Amino acid sequence: MRAGVRLAVDVGEARVGLAATDPDALVATPVMTLRRDTNRGGDLKMLVKIARDRAAKVIYVGLPLSLSGADTSSTQKARDYARQLAQQLNEADLSTEVRLIDERLSTVSASEKMRASGLSARQQKPAIDQAAAVEILNHALAMRTARGSEPGKEVIHS
Repeated sequence: MRAGVRLAVDVGEARVGLAATDPDALVATPVMTLRRDTNRGGDLKMLVKIARDRAAKVIYVGLPLSLSGADTSSTQKARDYARQLAQQLNEADLSTEVRLIDERLSTVSASEKMRASGLSARQQKPAIDQAAAVEILNHALAMRTARGSEPGKEVIHS
């Protein structure tokens, strides 16, 4: 398996949480929360800049599936976002892969961990998207280690 920084994004209606690994892809840490910019794509441009600055090898985009594994109302939005991100990375001449990865319960798990650390729901709001991105990234790293290859489905830009 090749080393290199991995990023994960938790795509929401209003915000995008971002997490990143160290260069050896061992430890996931929160990075920032971006405001969704559906009109000008400022969030996507920022993700491309971060991918370039960190020399990211892979960006995992959380795919919100139902508990049964079926699509939800947000599933296609995440797929569209991942496709747009892959297109912008390609246009920027970056070879960063974009991969969709199951994110079932990532926000719930992040919220439970934050609550266990003493944060109320109100205190969680500014960081919950980043924490969910960390959950997605930790899940991807665990799958990567277990399989010996990158998890998730690669997104091909159109």
